[in-house]
Formats: sequence, C-alpha cells, structure tokens
Amino acid sequence: MAERDAEVGFKKETVSKLLSGFFKEDRTRLSGDAALLMTELLKIFVQEAAVRSQKQAESEDCNQVDIEHFEKILPQLLLDF
Repeated sequence: MAERDAEVGFKKETVSKLLSGFFKEDRTRLSGDAALLMTELLKIFVQEAAVRSQKQAESEDCNQVDIEHFEKILPQLLLDF
C-alpha cells in the first residue's frame, strides 16, 4: 500500500501550468517551492474529499460513493480549506 500511495499525486508541471493560467500579468512567475506546496495542498484536498465522501456514503448505508455524497460534503470541505 505504501508503494501505491507514493505514486498518487499531481505533477508539479501540471499544477504550475494551471496556476500560471490565472496570472493577470505575464511577468508573474511561480517558484518551484510554491508549485510543490500547491501540489501537496491539492493532494491533501482530494484525499480529504474522498474520505469525507466515503463517510457520507456509510452514514447513508450505501456500499458505493456517488457524486451525490461528494456534493453533500463539498460546502463544509470548502469552508475548512
């Protein structure tokens, strides 16, 4: 399981391109450390969303997580982050 966890995540280059797309000025740059930090934050955010969605599904006695479970936990998730 530890090997599998090491593979899961976002590519630093992908996150850098996504963030750079929102810069208002062309001169704005993103440091390598900032890209790594955002990559880690996105990873934690997605993991937390998955766990909360699973708990919501369990509380409704469902065997499978559906988009409705995610939609129910999303407002509180966004407030927590």
